[in-house]
Amino acid sequence: MTTNTENCSIENIEIVFLRTVDYEEIKNAMIESYSNMQNAYWKEHHINTLNDMFPEGQVGIKINNELAGCALSIIVASLKLEGKHTYREITGDYSFSTHNPKGDTLYGIDVFIRPKYRGLRLGRRLYDYRKELCEKLNLKGIAFGGRIPEYHEYSNKMTPREYIDKVRKKEIHDPVLDFQMSNDFHPVRIIRGYLEGDLESQEYALLLEWDNVYYEHASNKAVSNRKIVRLGLIQWQMRFYKNLDELMQQAEFFVDAVSGYRSDFALFPEFFHAPLMAEYNHLSEPEAIRKLAEYTEDVVKRFAELAISYNINIITGSMPEMMDDQLYNVGYVCKRDGGTERYDKIHVTPDEAKVWGLQGGNSLQTFDTDCGKIGILICYDIEFPELSRILADEGMNILFVPFLTDTQNGYSRVRNCAQARAIENECYVAIAGNVGNLPKVHNMDIQYAQAVVFTPCDFSFPSNGIKAEASPNTEMTLIVDVDLDLLKELNMYGSVRNLHDRRTDIYSIIKRKK
Repeated sequence: MTTNTENCSIENIEIVFLRTVDYEEIKNAMIESYSNMQNAYWKEHHINTLNDMFPEGQVGIKINNELAGCALSIIVASLKLEGKHTYREITGDYSFSTHNPKGDTLYGIDVFIRPKYRGLRLGRRLYDYRKELCEKLNLKGIAFGGRIPEYHEYSNKMTPREYIDKVRKKEIHDPVLDFQMSNDFHPVRIIRGYLEGDLESQEYALLLEWDNVYYEHASNKAVSNRKIVRLGLIQWQMRFYKNLDELMQQAEFFVDAVSGYRSDFALFPEFFHAPLMAEYNHLSEPEAIRKLAEYTEDVVKRFAELAISYNINIITGSMPEMMDDQLYNVGYVCKRDGGTERYDKIHVTPDEAKVWGLQGGNSLQTFDTDCGKIGILICYDIEFPELSRILADEGMNILFVPFLTDTQNGYSRVRNCAQARAIENECYVAIAGNVGNLPKVHNMDIQYAQAVVFTPCDFSFPSNGIKAEASPNTEMTLIVDVDLDLLKELNMYGSVRNLHDRRTDIYSIIKRKK
């Protein structure tokens, strides 16, 4: 690519706030930039007004101390953009009386680069400044009416909508619109009669918007939204316990340990309390696990108390529960605010159905926590990608997977599917299981596990998609921080966008109502 400054030595490029004393330079730069539009430059009182009202929104870019371009903007309420508006209206008849410091959207009034400095991607630097300003001021996003200056060459052949569609498909090159869309601005609607005298665009414009993924709605709550969430995964050793008190003493030890590091969640494995079945080894397997189900209510109650006393959200792994004479594999989210919610294992393995008579549950949902929306899938459920996709569509950021596997190949199925779910659904996936042996419990003799936290695979995450992993088959905890803001950024600007790019015109996943 060639530029008009090839023979010019560039020693310094900087973005500066515009000043009143810069006006003549601003005027000359505009006259050069809009040479095909008569008198298309702001008067001195316009620049002074913008500077007085909103100095942060008025910036220039200088090369070797010479003004190369400018970006002007105001703040408006997004409601003003819901209907049709013209350039004259959005600027208050060029008085900028529409500027509202309490608004939620940065509106671009003008961006221009002098011809001799084009080709250096200076416009991108100005747009990046606007994005940073938007994030700093906690605004919803940026909007502006984008000109389509090449449209006059096609206006007798196609409508503006057809023209824009061909630009998006790269069948027509429009330097202005191509640049704007390449900088993550998305089309909203076509505006007729936007800018008087814009013959190149036939007075049409395209309303373009950029969404601030870091925007936070105002809240009256005393608690702030957490961006960094700390996970505490418990790799539980199967061993003999005399009774429930002794087992829960060990569970409390781990809750105490991970909460001591200020973890937001503690994740226990599937059927972690299976050692209590040793007392019923004289019974058949179906009878023994139904005896284990008798502990469930007490276990949940104790975990709920631990969640409050240790100020941590506890995911109880899973446990058998009898409902309407049917045996299910369920778990509970015990929140530190005192709430308790139940989740089901949807798919039971052939062995669980044959040996214990377990039934698959019917409840699939995300859970609202003080750290955002989470999902939980028990062991075998992670091998069914439809479930996690439904949870992702409901806004899940972290997927927890309590599991129990006896062999390495069983563990590999859980592990590999969990990592795939992190990539597919642009979320974090945390898995935790049991280790060790239970020689005195039928159908629960050996265990194999390695706790892991998986991430998507993109530049902001580990290249192998593994945030952290425990030592395999050893009792321990794994404490990991995950950044929820990185997921927002990935969803909007990732190298690939698995959720956004789905072909819902061809296929869909439907969650049936019970």
